[in-house]
Amino acid sequence: MAQQDFDEIAETFEFLDDWEDRYRHVIEMGRELAPMEAALKVPVNKVEGCASQVWLFPRINGSGPAAVFDFLGDSDAMIVRGLIAVLHALYAGRPVAEIPAIDAAAELARLGLNEHLSSQRSNGVRAMVERIRAVAAQHLGGGDA
Repeated sequence: MAQQDFDEIAETFEFLDDWEDRYRHVIEMGRELAPMEAALKVPVNKVEGCASQVWLFPRINGSGPAAVFDFLGDSDAMIVRGLIAVLHALYAGRPVAEIPAIDAAAELARLGLNEHLSSQRSNGVRAMVERIRAVAAQHLGGGDA
């Protein structure tokens, strides 16, 4: 079910021998993440429940269930920027109607993240996933996300 970009991340993780290498890869993904404009780092885009400061700005192209989901994201912590990049690979480019059906926990388990992130980081990832799902649900319910 995962996007090709996410599958490539999973394949890279399988190739890397230890978690430190995987951790460095996630950080590098965070470095490569496009920067988010400061004007978008406002309270409405801030994700609560994260140890670091995290902002997600949804961008939905089109209307109805076939609208394409995308988002910008940023954090003040490099590892979290990397986790945002992982979630972007999982969700971006999908029809909004598919977003609720994505089993993020199972997909992220393919990377072994649940075993190697602190509980605070894991809670932050869950909060980001919940925000993404809420935006999709709002869009599907007729609201402007």
